[in-house]
Amino acid sequence: MGVSGSGKTTVGHLVAQKLGVPFADADDFHSAASHVRMAEGIPLTDADRAPWLAALRALLQTWKTENRGGVLACSALRQHYRDTLDVGDVAFRLLTAPRAVLQHRLLHRSGHFFPPHLLDSQLDTLEPDPALPAFDTSTAPPEAIADAVVRSLS
Repeated sequence: MGVSGSGKTTVGHLVAQKLGVPFADADDFHSAASHVRMAEGIPLTDADRAPWLAALRALLQTWKTENRGGVLACSALRQHYRDTLDVGDVAFRLLTAPRAVLQHRLLHRSGHFFPPHLLDSQLDTLEPDPALPAFDTSTAPPEAIADAVVRSLS
């Protein structure tokens, strides 16, 4: 979990590979209307996110029911989003980076619907839980971060 640009997709893919489990990116579960809103620079509301969270919860429940696990790259910015997603045995890990690093990453990535100027709205929305393991993705390469995340799951 983490704000846009924190490395969720990159690190999440690596963690899933290391664990031999499926990977999903929560961005792929947003409605077309939500993609348009964000692309136009309009932050999503909790009402916008409700069906998205329900779809993600269903995915997590499927992984749990099938007893195969998985890695979901998801912002999960607020505690009540994480509560919604927690179907039991969900291990949240927070990916972070300094604002300047996040902004640089967002300005230099291509093909993504999320505009860099929405970063501050995500940082303002983020409710970090001090009990969650956090990983600063600006301090090491993604492979090393993924290794640290996997170690934290043991």
